[in-house]
Amino acid sequence: MSTTIITEHPAWLTTPEGERARVVEHQGAAWLAVWSDKARHLALWPLTGDAAAEQPPVACTSSIELPAAPDGAEPLLDELVSLGTVARLNNPSLWDAIVTALLRQVVTAGQARKRHHSLYAAYGRGFTTAAGELSLAPTPETLLQLSDKGYAAVGCRFNTSALRAAAEAYLDRGEMWATLDAESLIKELVEVPRIGPWTAAAAAADYTGDFSIYPHGDLAVHTWAGKAAPGLAFPGSDRERGRTRAGCSLRKTASGFTRAG
Repeated sequence: MSTTIITEHPAWLTTPEGERARVVEHQGAAWLAVWSDKARHLALWPLTGDAAAEQPPVACTSSIELPAAPDGAEPLLDELVSLGTVARLNNPSLWDAIVTALLRQVVTAGQARKRHHSLYAAYGRGFTTAAGELSLAPTPETLLQLSDKGYAAVGCRFNTSALRAAAEAYLDRGEMWATLDAESLIKELVEVPRIGPWTAAAAAADYTGDFSIYPHGDLAVHTWAGKAAPGLAFPGSDRERGRTRAGCSLRKTASGFTRAG
């Protein structure tokens, strides 16, 4: 059975060879991740630290583990089954997950990706890799010291206060946050100014791999579900979408795809 990888995180870039690549930080070390469509394989190489260190976590779920579809949602389940085994490189850095979720606020996926790449390239820790120039997230200290003009220079004027508030809170409570389960993490994150329920849930899902807590009433989720199964009718509002039976099926499916075992 084939394998499909989820590359929704904006750090993923396409190399000249057509591969997908990103760099992540796991237990203090930087790792290069490269996905080859041809080989259907995710390779991980350490860029710093011990080559024998534990690799970043990759969650894999076979289509046979998906829940049964409720009445009416069978076309969506059929499309998901056709993907075979689905893999996702869960974000090993809670700080990166928070920054990424904040950069996704209010804008389209394309705009968020552009802001993400600009901020990381300008102020993050860069690496010259076989897949090109890649960068980790700017540290909390860096974002606290960055001027308003510095944020504006990379298109992040809107995110300035949110990133500063997150950086200050992370330096104070980040180590504790990293030990929490997804639901507890959300409760902590929403206490930070400019981090609302959607942002908190998106960051927690990215970090823990538990997508059962992702805001599945989100328009983007149902837009892609609609493309996968155009025969399904989804309600118009976020609240209504989150309450539909098909939405519940999608929620379970997303959770299954992105959690190991």
